[in-house]
Parts: sequence; C-alpha cells; structure tokens
Amino acid sequence: MGKQIRKQKKSSIIAGAFFRFALYLCVVVCIIYIGKSAYDFGYEIFNQETMDNEENGRDVTIVIKEGDSPYQIGKTLKKKGLIGDPKIFVAQEMLSSYKGKLQMGTYILNTSMTPDEMMEIMARENTEGQPDQTNVGGKAKEGSSEIQDGSSSSPKEVDESSQEEGGGES
Repeated sequence: MGKQIRKQKKSSIIAGAFFRFALYLCVVVCIIYIGKSAYDFGYEIFNQETMDNEENGRDVTIVIKEGDSPYQIGKTLKKKGLIGDPKIFVAQEMLSSYKGKLQMGTYILNTSMTPDEMMEIMARENTEGQPDQTNVGGKAKEGSSEIQDGSSSSPKEVDESSQEEGGGES
C-alpha cells in the first residue's frame, strides 16, 4: 500500500509540474503578444506613414462639423482613405502641438500627407491651397463657396471676388 501512495504522489507531482509549466508558457506568450501589440501601436503613432506616395496622392475634400471629436474626425479621415486607424489618429493628435486646435470647416487634404500635415491644415496653421472659410465681414463660415458651388476657382480668385463684393474697402 505504501508503494501505491508513492506512485500517486509522483504522478500528482508530475501533473502539477506540467500544469505549472503550461501556465508559465501561457503567461510568457501573453506578455509577448501584449508587448508586440504595444510596440506596433507606438510605432504607428510616431512613424507617421502616408496612405499613398507623392506621385499617387489624390486630393480629398472633408468637412469637419462643429463639436466633432478627434475620434470622429479620425473616422471621417479613415472613411475618405486618408489614414489607416482613427484610434492612432487620436493618439497622434493628443501628442502633437495641435491638441484641441482642430477647427470646423471644409478642407482639401491629400492621401500623400502625413497625419501631422493634415492636423496643421485642420488647425488652420497652414491654409495654403485651402478653400476660403470667411464671409465678407471676416467671420468664419462653415464650408466654402468654392466647393459648394462646384466652381474650380483658385483660392486667390475667391479672395479677389470676395473683395470686389465687399467694395474693396480695407
């Protein structure tokens, strides 16, 4: 009877060791998976890649409505093919100098732009090539007559025509 108890102890020790090994292996695999996911997320945030190269880039018009959150803006950008993941865009916006500065309006962005370049335009710190977003009185308006009318006038032509409408007074 003593030998039988010893065999049970040996088999339970072996089974316990096997289960501990399996548990440790699962923990190690989980840590590696979490670490890889965290690395990939951080890499996407700091290594801003464009969706297209310079030659294949295309202009896309987006409209940001009043009260849109960075996540909603990111979803709009993803839907238009400008970024890959709205969550990464939110993290990029939070870590950039444009945090909380994105403004409503109509913007022309290109698929060859990095998220920082897009945020610079949406924060209105670089308005070159963007539609006129002001009324004659200088107040901001939503959208652009250039885009809403479907005309193909350049921003300079829009500026000149709005000055003529306002009587050209400064």
